[in-house]
Amino acid sequence: MTGTYENVIASKKPGIEQKSAFLIGGGIASLAAAAYLIRDGHMVGEKITILEQRDVMGGSLDGSGNATDGYIMRGGREMEAHYECTWDLFAHIPALMLKDPTNQASELVPNPDLTVLKEIRDINQWDPNSAKCRLMSDCGKPDLNPSLGLSPIHVAELTALLLISEEELGKKTVESYFSDSYFETNMWYFWTSMFAMEKWHSVVEMKRYMQRFMHLMPTMSKLEKILFTTYNQYESMVLPLQNWLKSEGVRFDLNTQVTDLDIEIVNNEKTVTAIHLLRGGSSETIATTVNDLVFVTNGSMTENSNTGDNNKPAILNREVGACWNLWKNIAAKDPAFGNPEVFCSDIDKSKFLSFTITATDSPIADVLKNFTGVDPYSGKAVTGGIMTIKDSKWLMSATCNRQPQFRDQPKNVLVIWAYGLFADAEGDFVHKKMSDCNGEELLSELLYHWGAKDQIPAIMKTVKVIPCMMPYITSQFMPRVKGERPDVVPRGSKNFAFLGQFVEIPDDCVFTVEYSVRSAIMAVYTLLGITDKAVPEVSPTRFDVRTIIQATETMCDGIIPNEYLLPHLLKGTKLQES
Repeated sequence: MTGTYENVIASKKPGIEQKSAFLIGGGIASLAAAAYLIRDGHMVGEKITILEQRDVMGGSLDGSGNATDGYIMRGGREMEAHYECTWDLFAHIPALMLKDPTNQASELVPNPDLTVLKEIRDINQWDPNSAKCRLMSDCGKPDLNPSLGLSPIHVAELTALLLISEEELGKKTVESYFSDSYFETNMWYFWTSMFAMEKWHSVVEMKRYMQRFMHLMPTMSKLEKILFTTYNQYESMVLPLQNWLKSEGVRFDLNTQVTDLDIEIVNNEKTVTAIHLLRGGSSETIATTVNDLVFVTNGSMTENSNTGDNNKPAILNREVGACWNLWKNIAAKDPAFGNPEVFCSDIDKSKFLSFTITATDSPIADVLKNFTGVDPYSGKAVTGGIMTIKDSKWLMSATCNRQPQFRDQPKNVLVIWAYGLFADAEGDFVHKKMSDCNGEELLSELLYHWGAKDQIPAIMKTVKVIPCMMPYITSQFMPRVKGERPDVVPRGSKNFAFLGQFVEIPDDCVFTVEYSVRSAIMAVYTLLGITDKAVPEVSPTRFDVRTIIQATETMCDGIIPNEYLLPHLLKGTKLQES
């Protein structure tokens, strides 16, 4: 967060008083769009309605539970300084504080002296992130200073990937692009565990990540320059934003499922004329005109998530999620609205299983301290990001971030988050498929790999473990070509836009908060015709010669790429090491 975020407000557009807005989906993209409609669009909050099928806002940015029954976070978000759109948004949103600081149960109120941006900046300046044990194997043996472990072929492949166009790569997968030996390198373990990107996912998305975050390559093994919120992201980001929107009069319509839109298409001009929804078991229709702006979050990473507990596994829900059916209904009306089948039709390639551990006065604290040298109750980041187990058949990773992760979390409680990428594999210690395991079995497998097998009985007496199966969590990485994700504002649209992880934004990376917020700004500025304030550009660090040199030095790490390899790769030839 090195930039300066000035309070520059776009000028008021004529006719804004006659406009209303309906935002379908209550995730960060819709919340951000509502904020920009008010801040830069000068729309009054009372004219904005957010329609959400669940009973809580925030979408994938979640965090809930209690110390008795167990906390749960389905996932977490790693952020960094060049999230220009995210920081632009939260530079204007007050952080929350307890009305009575001596009472944890007191009301949360806006802090007039602290924005969400400054709160995140302050905590990360006080406690800069640094991974204490990024990779491990052999039942708890840490790799103390892991290099990327690349060979000349791998360096040439990575270099070529930056030079080949997305059109040339098409629907190639990561596996079809790289030589087999690449998947044995530390860089792949860093990559797949950090981004949850699998071999069968799109190599175009990998290319985008490499370009977008090239400046972070020298610190991949330490996760330095990665930023985390003070608490879970629901409490640190969603609640303050929702609180501000409520204070502006925005209406939150919960337990409301939108099923379809009527879209009039005349001479390629596209106008939403009605919103069809289910509320309380009854069908309703909201008639709309060209003055009613409609924003749709198409698709969802966390749709149909299912949870278990200590004794019950999280069951995979194979039904098509409601938000996916909505996108399918919209897409059937015009090719410009994308192709949801590409992303939601193969959940065995888009699922993974996470689990949240709530530990009370637990010996697991000493296990973590042995790995990291950090007292888990110190308030500082414990693991400094995920610890990945290279020889786990489930490819497990776990993290214990700064405690507490929840405002009401007692001082003697730790919240730890873990996941595995291979839910259909049989465990090394628990000889069952990961997807068939309950919470205790999942934690037993983790403790075995942490070298704490003998402590399993004692630790189990102190924990609540909540597994969560997410069918679509990496669906945004599925191989696709241009047009299968719709533009934020489709060509010819008069009054509607798409938001979130399944829209097309050149150069930026899905599976980030930044992508959702950027889509919101683009949608609002385009539909309202805002031209005197620009959407923040995608960080151009990859064009900085210093960044290029540092990334190259990190990749090469003492090796010299073979000058004959790169031309073959640019022709699309997959190489194999002899």
